[in-house]
Amino acid sequence: MLDIGIQELIVIFIVALLVFGPKKLPELGRTLGKTMAELKKAVSGVKEQMDSELYKLEQPASKAGSESSATRDELKNGSEPGKQNSKPGEGEVHGQ
Repeated sequence: MLDIGIQELIVIFIVALLVFGPKKLPELGRTLGKTMAELKKAVSGVKEQMDSELYKLEQPASKAGSESSATRDELKNGSEPGKQNSKPGEGEVHGQ
């Protein structure tokens, strides 16, 4: 992501020291650290919420998948989906 080496860090530190001064630099570091921690915590919370919502969406999809496989099995067996199989000859009228 950020490929910063030791030399770049030293230059950044010297510039920050010159701009903010030795008294403000520790305070600035603490503030930056707290901000980064809060940002990381917020991103983690959003990620957890997204994962839980995706899990909730996947559950009905898996149930629908099992229902469609049952319907497919019924069609393979020759019955209409949602109706029970009747034995051959039951309810049929022959010879008229």
